[in-house]
Amino acid sequence: MDSVRSPEWPVAPLGGVAANSAAARYGMSSGTGPIVGRAGPPSSAPPPPYQPPSATRASPPPVGRPAAPPVPVKILVAGGFGVGKTTTVGAISEIAPLTTEAEMTTAGIGVDDPGARSSKTTTTVAMDFGCVTIDRSLKLYLFGTPGQSRFGFMWDDLARGALGALVVVDSARLDDCFPAIDFFERAGLPFVVGVNAFDGRLALELGEIRWALAIGDHVPLVQFDARDRLSVRDALLVVLDRALDRATRDRRA
Repeated sequence: MDSVRSPEWPVAPLGGVAANSAAARYGMSSGTGPIVGRAGPPSSAPPPPYQPPSATRASPPPVGRPAAPPVPVKILVAGGFGVGKTTTVGAISEIAPLTTEAEMTTAGIGVDDPGARSSKTTTTVAMDFGCVTIDRSLKLYLFGTPGQSRFGFMWDDLARGALGALVVVDSARLDDCFPAIDFFERAGLPFVVGVNAFDGRLALELGEIRWALAIGDHVPLVQFDARDRLSVRDALLVVLDRALDRATRDRRA
């Protein structure tokens, strides 16, 4: 991870893209249409389609032997500006999350655009941090990345040591998440695209979103609510499954 370059952040157009789409996962048909998306999927041949492993229950420690501390796992929560990264970390963290929120000023007008549906007045200027214990053997440490292009230089450091990432997407502003997806594809870091359901609904179908993002079938695409703890938990479990699937294939290679 030390050799990964920061993403080449494009200048975001005012207002972003009002309607983008892509193809879905988990039983939904692919959609097509005149939708603006990335130029195309990565040039290298994609690995086999992602299949979540079956759930297993952790066995209790032997009687009389103290339980081992949980294994720490670093997960990134990434995405564009105002897509719900800070909310995602805060919804699931079992500790008071560390945030670096600063008030937005008039200097950000025309530069930081959270979309018409947002009432956002603050922005992350460094990172968010939280943690959650999955079970007695596993504990997730969540690092939320800043979303603006001027903070792109921090991504290399935040990604160091991470096993996977959740890329949070606003279905009405898909172009904002292109730099994050490009970054993780270049880094070779397993990631999951989580479409945040603002107001409980999506602007586009999951199938259309997959098509517009030009991501392969091996990349899980899920819908979740960044405000709901159980919904965030389910999305993070998919990230863990993706990282485990990748590690298993690498070990067999």
